[in-house]
Amino acid sequence: MNNPPQPDDLFEEISQLVERARNEVQRSVNSAMVQTYWHIGRLILEREQQGERRAAYGKAQLKRLSERLTKRFGKGFDATNLRNMRRFYQAFPIRETLSLELSWSHYNTLSRLETPQARIWYMEEAANQGWSVRALERQIGVLYYERLISSKEKAPVEAEARDKTTPLTDDPRNYLRDPYILDFLNLDSRPYQENHLEQGIINNLQRFLLELGSGFAFVERQQRIRTDDGDYYVDLVFYNYFLKCFVLIDLKMNRLTHQDVGQMDMYVRLYEEQKRGQDDNPTIGLILCSEHNHTVAKYSVLKDSQQLFASKYVTVLPSEEELKRELERERERVQQRIEESAGQYRVDA
Repeated sequence: MNNPPQPDDLFEEISQLVERARNEVQRSVNSAMVQTYWHIGRLILEREQQGERRAAYGKAQLKRLSERLTKRFGKGFDATNLRNMRRFYQAFPIRETLSLELSWSHYNTLSRLETPQARIWYMEEAANQGWSVRALERQIGVLYYERLISSKEKAPVEAEARDKTTPLTDDPRNYLRDPYILDFLNLDSRPYQENHLEQGIINNLQRFLLELGSGFAFVERQQRIRTDDGDYYVDLVFYNYFLKCFVLIDLKMNRLTHQDVGQMDMYVRLYEEQKRGQDDNPTIGLILCSEHNHTVAKYSVLKDSQQLFASKYVTVLPSEEELKRELERERERVQQRIEESAGQYRVDA
C-alpha cells in the first residue's frame, strides 16, 4: 500500500504543475504574438505595394490605422510599432524560419540588422543559447557574429575539401574569438592585477560564458596539476561540449611573450597526461593577454599548433569603428596565412 503524500511533497507537486502550465501559456502567448505581428507586417507591406503613393500611405494611412487599432485593442499599435511589424516581415519573409523560442522583443531587435546572414545567425544562436533580449543586444553591439566570422580561417575549409575525414565544425578556431570584450568587469576605472581580472570573471561568470560563446561550461578556478617537482595552477578551466575537450585559460596582464606560450604549452601537456579522459578530444590552451605580439605568434609553436591559441582581451567596450578596424586587421592577417598555406601546399604538391 502506497503511503499518502506528505504536505510538503503535495505542495511541490502542485507547484511544479502550476509552473509548467504558466510556462506553456507564456510560450503560447509569445508564439501567437510573434505570428500575429508577422501577419500584420505582411498586410501593411502588401497594401503599401498596391498603392500609388507609398510614402503618403506610410505617413497618413498608417497613422489613421494606428488610431483605430488602438481605440479597439488598446496599447501596442502605435505607428512606430506598426512600422516595426512591417520591418519584421521584411526581415523574415518566410514565416516557417521563425523560432518559437524567441519573443517579439527579440525579433524587433533582430529586424534592425541589415545583413540577412547575421539576422539568421543571431536568431539561431539566441534560440539555442537561451539569450535574453539584453544578452542579444549586447552580442550584436560587440559584433559577435563579425568577430566570429573574422576568426575563421579559410585554410581549414580548403583542407576539408581535400580530406573529408576532418569536419570543419571540429576546428577550435570556429569557437574562439579575438578580441574578447570584458567590459562587464568594470576594471577600467582603477589599476588592477591578474587576480582582480580572475575574480571579476568568477563574479560575472554568466556574462563571461556568454562572451566565450557556444558550448562552454565552467569546470574550476585555479585547478591544481601535481608533478614530482611541484604543483602548477591553471587560472580557469572550461569544457566545450561541442569540441568535446577541456579548454585551459591563462590570464595575462602583459603583452604576449614566448614565456607565456611556453607555460601554456606545458600546462596543456600536463593536462593531457593527467586529466584528459579517453573520450575527450585534445586539450586546448587559450592565453588571454592585454596586447597581441604578432612576432611571437608567428615564430613560436602558436603558428602551427591546433591546441595553443592566444587572443586579446579589452576591459573597455570599443567603439564600432574600432572593432571594425580590428576585424579588418584580423582579416588581413588571415589572408596572409591563407596565402602562405596555399604557397606551401603548391610546393608540397
